[in-house]
Amino acid sequence: MLKWTDRKFNFDFPTSMMPIILVRLKGTTARLEEMTRNMSDEKLKARPGSGWSVKEHIGHLIDLEALHEGRIEDYRNNLPLLRMADMSNEKTYSAGHNSKNCRDLIAELKTVRSHFIHNLKTLKPDQSSQHPRLKQPMRVVDMAFFVAEHDDHHLEIIDRMIQNAD
Repeated sequence: MLKWTDRKFNFDFPTSMMPIILVRLKGTTARLEEMTRNMSDEKLKARPGSGWSVKEHIGHLIDLEALHEGRIEDYRNNLPLLRMADMSNEKTYSAGHNSKNCRDLIAELKTVRSHFIHNLKTLKPDQSSQHPRLKQPMRVVDMAFFVAEHDDHHLEIIDRMIQNAD
């Protein structure tokens, strides 16, 4: 599987894709609910090797919402460079997501994601700033796509974990 940090992106699609991307972002929690519905808590918190558990992957998506909201502020303030992500993921490692109820994690993601989507809609989709790691311009619509792709990256990992748990 391709590591997230090895992915390259071509943001060459029209800004008219924004409504479709927003539906993807909104649908992440529904997909998580479906994927985890019949899983025991034991399986939800099991760690494959040195990787994260299903709960920790969900928690990671919650943890990143603060970064997304910060980048919304960067766009609002017309900053030329978006803030950098904490690539060590310290917040996820120290959050104790495995001690939480999976439904509660998904509900929290749904709440923070709804806020993020609302704030995305307040910006112009073609507004642009530089992404610090990718070192390329990123429009608001591109950031929405980037987050949706990141969600799907983790959903695919969770799906594989579920298939291997059976």
